[in-house]
Amino acid sequence: MFVGHYTPSFGLARSGPVPLWALFLAAQFVDILWAFLVTVGIERVRLVPAFTAASPLALDYMPYSHSLTATVAWALLLGGLGSAIWDRRGGLVIGICVAAHWFLDLLVHVPDLPLVGDRYKVGFGLWDHPALSFLLEAALLLLAVGVYVRGARRALPFWSFALAMLAMQSSSFVLPLPETPTAFATMSMANYIGLAAIAAFLERRWG
Repeated sequence: MFVGHYTPSFGLARSGPVPLWALFLAAQFVDILWAFLVTVGIERVRLVPAFTAASPLALDYMPYSHSLTATVAWALLLGGLGSAIWDRRGGLVIGICVAAHWFLDLLVHVPDLPLVGDRYKVGFGLWDHPALSFLLEAALLLLAVGVYVRGARRALPFWSFALAMLAMQSSSFVLPLPETPTAFATMSMANYIGLAAIAAFLERRWG
């Protein structure tokens, strides 16, 4: 899942003092951590064309970023940090955004999401049904943006942003794969940080 992970960021942005860019980073923290761990060789992924109908990622080993127990631990840690920076409600929103990542991934991943460490792997497998998985992500994202723009000074920039994010996700079906897992991880991390920067700009101007 990619754009669907931003559902809690937009959906919860009005419920606390945390800026949208921070919620973007919280929602993708698990994947940002994964990208870093792949880059330094701690977690492992293979790029296998048509591994699933919608994703080439053969996620062989990711206990520190994507196990359920690790995700809950990161959510508690970052939620506590958020409480210290903003307030208790802000920390709760941060924690929810981090934890929601695993449960949204559960819908689309094949059984490669570990529950504990690298064991007991689960996944409902919607990546083998690309049209359905894309429609699910689009629906979640657009619903959450609809909630967010009810309190925005101007709605059009955020709708445009959402459509650009969906176009970015669609492009993955036609663009060539990066040559190595490290290149893929680096590109992914740049995308997550870039989208958070755009969210910061839009919120400052029109949020």
